[in-house]
Amino acid sequence: MRFIIFLSFLCSQLAFAGADYAREKKWADEITPGIVVGDAQYLEANGHKFLTLYTEAANAKAGLVIVHGIGVHPEHGLIGVLRSRLADAGYTTLSIQMPVLAVEAQSDAYRPLMPEAVERIKTAVQFLQSKDYKKIAVVSHSLGSRMSHAYFKANADTPAAAWVAIGMADDSYAGIKVPIFDLYGQKDNPPVRKNAKKRADSMKGKATSMQTRAPNADHFFTGQDDVLVKYVKEYLDKTM
Repeated sequence: MRFIIFLSFLCSQLAFAGADYAREKKWADEITPGIVVGDAQYLEANGHKFLTLYTEAANAKAGLVIVHGIGVHPEHGLIGVLRSRLADAGYTTLSIQMPVLAVEAQSDAYRPLMPEAVERIKTAVQFLQSKDYKKIAVVSHSLGSRMSHAYFKANADTPAAAWVAIGMADDSYAGIKVPIFDLYGQKDNPPVRKNAKKRADSMKGKATSMQTRAPNADHFFTGQDDVLVKYVKEYLDKTM
């Protein structure tokens, strides 16, 4: 019986083993014609070109890599809010398309895609460096925060100087050297809330790292765009 359960799990993982590039193209075809803020910019990682939305701010304080959550795109929901409004606040933003799977895929199915996700974030950071940004930070949400966690673990010498992790479900930031702002909602998803104390404990001793629980906010900060942008901007303003 255990073998059958394991085999079933293995098959389910293999079914989602590769990124769904056709779905990425579908997202790109749908969103790029309607982009008002910023420009579509294609970068390449692991031999695959992926969409990014690049928005330059005049006299920018820093460049930000914006990383979305599970199965969506770089203009979706709160990511679209952050990429445009942080640009208005003086930060150049690069919102990047992360690897996606089929609609029904759960977060655990994304594990095989983590190396590709890491390479995309690395490529995005390098792109901002090529634009002469000396200060760079990563702002991520949900599964994008787990992907960003993998990036920081794999790149101890990253030029990124800070990380804003929104709706993070993992339980530790151990081993990550950059300042971290762990932001989650009072009504966030259960794993995010359950692991909040462990995440906070793992940041102890790092004066520039902090955790905030946003009152009444859910996982997507529904109806709280102003609050979300305020939290992120204030942290970046004092850290970058």
